Amino acid sequence: MGRVTRRAPAARYEVTDGNQPRVVRRPDTLAVEEPMEIRVDGEPLTVTMRTPGDDFDLTLGLLHGEGLIGAADDVARLMHCLDTDADGSPTYNVVDVTLRDGMSLRDNARRAFVTTSACGVCGTASIEALQTTSRYAVAEDSTKVDPAVLCSLPGRLRAAQKAFDRTGGIHAAGLFTIYGELLVAREDVGRHNAVDKVVGWALREGRLPLTGHVLVVTSRASFELTQKAHAAGIPVLAAVSAASSLAVELADRVGLTLVAFVRPPHFTVYAGEQRVAVSAAAGHTSS
Repeated sequence: MGRVTRRAPAARYEVTDGNQPRVVRRPDTLAVEEPMEIRVDGEPLTVTMRTPGDDFDLTLGLLHGEGLIGAADDVARLMHCLDTDADGSPTYNVVDVTLRDGMSLRDNARRAFVTTSACGVCGTASIEALQTTSRYAVAEDSTKVDPAVLCSLPGRLRAAQKAFDRTGGIHAAGLFTIYGELLVAREDVGRHNAVDKVVGWALREGRLPLTGHVLVVTSRASFELTQKAHAAGIPVLAAVSAASSLAVELADRVGLTLVAFVRPPHFTVYAGEQRVAVSAAAGHTSS
């Protein structure tokens, strides 16, 4: 659809001591943010603010992360409704989901909820409703990740961030093997959307559970992203930014390895350190 970025008028100010600011006026490139409505069997389910593109993967990943579907074949059909804007041009901002015969959403899912590009769980009534049991035993995953490989992953993801190159303002999520091979990368203004797009791709490709994989995100490691990783059977979540307290608690409870501040040559492990393959000869300090 080619609607990931958009040009807009802008004025750039450069302020130096004792001088009048230097002003350069020229168009700048912005990351697009538009609403996407998901309808299930003709009924509105949710609206999320996202960057257009990979909408079907986003839909599948969101439904899976909410525990509403377990496999790609729970969905019989995905299609864009031909909604139009004020000018009569198609927006592709509505995705209609048809479930397979005999499939219906859980009773507690029959509610409309709104998510934003900042928060993937804003529409859920309580935190208890988010703590769904994963279909996969992440705690039993014996994956080991080499620290040097782990350090290299943000740089490898950054090389795949084409929209970030143009806008400087868009999140990314990448799915890697433990050997550092990038399988898929997705960008979005919403950090949770980027992860949903990755999980939706994996669901559609029949790759779940994602045993022996690492999910890398350019944002902080929040509760919602930890939950999504757990639901997809991902044993290691690595974030460029910080981790929240609830994310650490959840990771520790479900046996997921949570790594934050991955900025070579450093990273910090908050849960599941047994998966970081440090040799017996490595030095350890404490304070």
